[in-house]
Amino acid sequence: MRQTKYIMSGGLAFSEDKDMEKLRRFSLKGWHVSDFQFMGYTLKKGESSDYIYSVDYRSLKEGEEEEYFDFFLSSGWSHIASEGDIHLFRARPNIKPIYSDRDTSAEKYESLARSVNRFATPSILITVLAWIGAMISSDTLQSILFAIAVIFTVIAIPTVWTVIATYNNKWKVKEKKGLVSLFEIIPVLIFLIAIFILLYVDGKAANILASMLIGAIALPTAIWIIMSLYQKMAGKKA
Repeated sequence: MRQTKYIMSGGLAFSEDKDMEKLRRFSLKGWHVSDFQFMGYTLKKGESSDYIYSVDYRSLKEGEEEEYFDFFLSSGWSHIASEGDIHLFRARPNIKPIYSDRDTSAEKYESLARSVNRFATPSILITVLAWIGAMISSDTLQSILFAIAVIFTVIAIPTVWTVIATYNNKWKVKEKKGLVSLFEIIPVLIFLIAIFILLYVDGKAANILASMLIGAIALPTAIWIIMSLYQKMAGKKA
């Protein structure tokens, strides 16, 4: 029988609570998370135990790790794994949550937003410059810049969406309902803008938009399908 398995994450910016609850259900079945993996987690087989899980987002400087993890351990939270600025902890159900008030919960998502922004900002800048270059250049250079622009758009759009989702989580914690509602209508606005461009702008612009949307949607979807199939096949072999 397999002693390890992989499970997918719904994306911490989008479904953190669902991910943590999923990990708890697996612990009750004797499968305990041991590390982060690409778009998911690695679980190891053990005895059935009731653990609750939580994540913290914090950029740690050299030498801060031991003090940081000891602080959580003194509160009953054991460090499981870290991936960049994301740190996963577990505890028994009667332990006080890591974040139990509005202000500290908002600070948690602000830390995540800062971490994502460090990647999002340069990717967006490169994407914009590549599209501008592709539009004003010609021949071989235009083809190269167009390819670069599409590739970086595939990366930039999901990244931007992650940043928006992170701020939306902070707004929910702070009960800023107006901003939360705005986030919920953003997909509709983007869709309407895309339809307008496709219908009323010349063919070249429409092709560019189509390339951006297809790339940004198709790649994450393909990755999700591949990882889902992998998880199901691994589960059958277990």
